[in-house]
Amino acid sequence: MRNAAARSSLLVPEVREVMDIRQASDYLGISPDTLYKYASEGFVPAFKLGNRWRFKRSRLDEWMDRQSDMQTADAEAHPEQKKPVKTASSY
Repeated sequence: MRNAAARSSLLVPEVREVMDIRQASDYLGISPDTLYKYASEGFVPAFKLGNRWRFKRSRLDEWMDRQSDMQTADAEAHPEQKKPVKTASSY
């Protein structure tokens, strides 16, 4: 049983509290180039350690929650702005 647990942990990448740009981009599901741009613009919570960007998982989680809450509130406040769904006859 212990070997199975050790083997399964090798298949799942470890998510650390402080991540570099590659780890954070994997965690968020976006490209490292996009994340670098977002960090440089201050769009995502990040800090520099030396000349390299670092990201705290807990801060990214909080940021994603806020982004999700803002989008939900905006959609509820402006239901008429929803994009129309294309049907087969629309093509």
